[in-house]
Amino acid sequence: MEKAKTTGYAPVNGINMYYEIYGGGAMPLVLIHGGGSTIESTFGNMLPILAEHWQIIAVELQAHGRTSDRDAPESFEQDADDVAALLKHLNIAKANILGFSNGGSTAMQIAIRHPGIVNKIVVISGAYKRDGFIPGFFEGFPKATLNDMPEALRTAYLNVNPDKNGLQVMFEKDVARMQNFKDWNDNDLRSIKAPALIIAADHDVMIPEHAVEMSRMIPGARLAILPGGHGSIIGEVGSAGKLYEITAALVEEFLNE
Repeated sequence: MEKAKTTGYAPVNGINMYYEIYGGGAMPLVLIHGGGSTIESTFGNMLPILAEHWQIIAVELQAHGRTSDRDAPESFEQDADDVAALLKHLNIAKANILGFSNGGSTAMQIAIRHPGIVNKIVVISGAYKRDGFIPGFFEGFPKATLNDMPEALRTAYLNVNPDKNGLQVMFEKDVARMQNFKDWNDNDLRSIKAPALIIAADHDVMIPEHAVEMSRMIPGARLAILPGGHGSIIGEVGSAGKLYEITAALVEEFLNE
């Protein structure tokens, strides 16, 4: 990735949230990484493409990467509140929001909880109900250990934060979040007023039918199902191919409509 134009830490809701800002423009695009990830591991391939068109604000959420932790579990609602507080700290009144995987769920929560700051949302491989995940997805979490975390994600964390204890804490909190994940109310999605683009892979950890369901639940939402697996359609670290270029083109077209 190109050198970040600006990096910083914002004191929001009891944590110091790390962020990077690239480029310029009237309507910023906020990038929210997936679980267990960093800015680089989720967006290392797509960010330079997106930064050609918009000012990019890439964030790292509670306990992830360079952002500090708090004495509380992770939740999509809290992450949404943290991102909203960051935008307020940066004096940004409205932005487009793009989230991948857990970040996609956070993007929806931002649109639900803080509609006034959202212009458009892009939800990539997000979910809002347990049955939206592939069969067996939740079965491994009770016995999961750090060794079960993809090596590429472990390495990406330690590349930006050498604290091995912090890596363990992030892993345990990510696991607990998914173990305790509860279905959202359908009316929460129906309440989203921002234009939305839902993107998923046909061999994702979320079933394609769930993406279809979300696109029908959010008023006027658009939908794209791409061939690939979880992470490949966004160029996540450890994935192969250039499907992320197609995803970036879809995002560009949607945000420019």
